[in-house]
Amino acid sequence: MGYRSVGKSSLSIQFVEGQFVDSYDPTIENTFTKSTRVNSQDYELQLVDTAGQDEYSIFPSQYSIDVHGYVLVYSITSEKSFDVIKIIYDKLLDITGKVHVPIVLVGNKTDLHMERMISADEGKKLADGWNAIF
Repeated sequence: MGYRSVGKSSLSIQFVEGQFVDSYDPTIENTFTKSTRVNSQDYELQLVDTAGQDEYSIFPSQYSIDVHGYVLVYSITSEKSFDVIKIIYDKLLDITGKVHVPIVLVGNKTDLHMERMISADEGKKLADGWNAIF
C-alpha cells in the first residue's frame, strides 16, 4: 500500500515474476500468488497490489480481514508519499483495532538518489517507531 506512483506494482511484479516493469499504468487492484520458502517452511503468499491511496482515501475493510502483514511503500523522491504512508499506517491501526500490525516499510526509487527528498535515516526512524522492518 502507498501513495500513487511510488512503485507498488513494479515491486509486486518484480517479486512475483522476477521482471522489472518500467512503464506506469495506474492500478485499480491486482492479486498475485507466489509460493516461497522461509527457514525450511513453505508458504503460499497472496499479495494484493492496491491502487494508490491518499490522505482522503476510504480504507476498504477487506484489507484488514485475514491479512497477516502489510508492505507500505513510499518514494524517496516524494515528501507527499512519506506523509501519506503515515496516514495509511494510522488507518490500518484504526481498522484492525490493534496497537501493532506487522509492517515492512519500503523506501522505493533509490535509483533516483539524485532526487532524494527522504533520507534513509528518516525511513529507518519511522520504521523503528512502528516496530517495522525497513
